[in-house]
Amino acid sequence: MKILHINCNYIGTTLHQLMIENLDDLGFKNQIYVPTYNKNLAVIKPNDNVIVSECFKKWDRVVFDYKQNKIFADIQKKTYTASFDLIHAYTLFTDGNCAMRLSEKYGKPYVVAVRNTDVNDFFAKMVHLRHRGIKIMQNASAVFFLSESYRRRVFEKYVPKKLHDEIMAKTHIIPNGIDDFWFENAPNEPKKENNDKINLVFAGRIDKNKNVPTVQRAAQILRDKGYNVSLTVVGRPCDKGEYEKIKSDSFTNVLPAKPKEELIEIYRQNDIFVMPSFTESFGLVYAEAMSQGLPVIYSRGQGFDGQFSEGEVGYSTDSHSASELAERVLQCMENLEQLSKNAISGARKFNWYDICRKYSEIYSEDI
Repeated sequence: MKILHINCNYIGTTLHQLMIENLDDLGFKNQIYVPTYNKNLAVIKPNDNVIVSECFKKWDRVVFDYKQNKIFADIQKKTYTASFDLIHAYTLFTDGNCAMRLSEKYGKPYVVAVRNTDVNDFFAKMVHLRHRGIKIMQNASAVFFLSESYRRRVFEKYVPKKLHDEIMAKTHIIPNGIDDFWFENAPNEPKKENNDKINLVFAGRIDKNKNVPTVQRAAQILRDKGYNVSLTVVGRPCDKGEYEKIKSDSFTNVLPAKPKEELIEIYRQNDIFVMPSFTESFGLVYAEAMSQGLPVIYSRGQGFDGQFSEGEVGYSTDSHSASELAERVLQCMENLEQLSKNAISGARKFNWYDICRKYSEIYSEDI
C-alpha cells in the first residue's frame, strides 16, 4: 500500500520519523510531504521519501484559505497524488483540509488526526473555521485522537449532536509512541518509598505553557508543611522571562536540555515526574519518564489525561492549583512503589511497533 503523509510538523521533531520507520518495516510505501515557511527549522536528517517544501510565507497563516491554496497547488506539483492508495493527514485543519481537497479531486480516501492546535487554537478561537473542521472529519475514512479527553472535548463542544454517531463511529484513540531506547533501558526494580525526601523532576520546553512556577509553588507548600522537597527542571529556555523566574527559586535546580542518554540518569535520580501544562496534545515526556519507573502528575483534561485510570500510574491535577498539585505529590509518595511498577509496565503501551500495527489495520479497512 502506498501512502501520502501530509505533516506540517514532521521536521520539528523526531516523533513521526520513528512512526514512518515502523510503517516502512510493516511493508508500506510512504511519502511524506511537509509544507513549511522555513526549512531550517528541521531537527531531523533529510530522507529520500520526505519532501520539505517552503511553499508559503510565515504571515500567510493569518488568512487560512490563502495559505491552504498555496499548499494545495504545491503538493500537486511535488507529488503524483493519483498514484497513492491513501492520504494520512496529521492535523485536522492545516493538513486535513488539504487532504480533503485532494480526496475530492482524485477520489483517494484519507484519514486525519486531531491534535492540540486543532482543539485549543482552531476550534476554540477560529469560530469561522469550525464548520470546516467538522466537514473534514465527516469526509474522512478515520479520525484519530491522541487521548479520550480530547475526543470528549471536541464532541461535547464542537460536533453537532445530529452528527455525533456518524463521526464517532470512525474515531480511534491512538497515542504517540516513544523511542525504543527507553524500553531497552528500563529499570529492573521499581522505585522504593522514601520518607526522607521528595525529588520532583520536570523535562520539556521552558515557557509559560509548561507551567513550572505552579510546580514550584506546590513544592513550597509542601516545604511549609515540613517536607524536604527538591525540584529539577531540565529543558531549553523558550521564554527568557519565564526562565529567569524559574531560575530565581533557590530550591530549583535548572539544567539545560539533555540528550536521552543523560536525561535517563536524571529520571532515575528522582521520584515523580510533574508537568501541569495548560495545554498539551499528548506529552511524550510522561511516557518516557514512566518507562524509568516515575509516577507522573499531568494536567486534567489535556492530552495525557485518560491514557490510564486515575491513580494507576499517577494523578491528574488542575493546572492552576498549586495546592491540589501538592496533594497529588503526597498521594504519589504514599504509594510510590506500586505506582512505579505500574508506570514501567504501562509505558509499554507507547511502543511504536504496536501502535503502527493499529494504524496498519485501520489503513487496510479504509482501502
